[in-house]
Amino acid sequence: MSKRHNDHSSMEDLLKAFVESNKLEHGLDKVNVKEAWQNLMGNGVNNYTTDIQLKGDILYVQLSSSVLREELSYGKEKIMTMLNEALKKDIIKKIVLR
Repeated sequence: MSKRHNDHSSMEDLLKAFVESNKLEHGLDKVNVKEAWQNLMGNGVNNYTTDIQLKGDILYVQLSSSVLREELSYGKEKIMTMLNEALKKDIIKKIVLR
């Protein structure tokens, strides 16, 4: 029988190492961006959001309302800052509203 090693690592450290070693971080960022958008924007905006995609450092948001798209375009910088703060990373550099 092999001996046990008493190296204690936290679950968080083990998961981070797994994500980094398997290069899964970008995929997780895509999922986290969608969740952050839904949490920050609320039901009013989410009802008109049809698609959210993160490609590189650009967030593409598909909206079904041209009026909402125009209104959100005035606050792109603030939205980008809020999303990056929610993600605790500087992932998004640009937002494109469609």
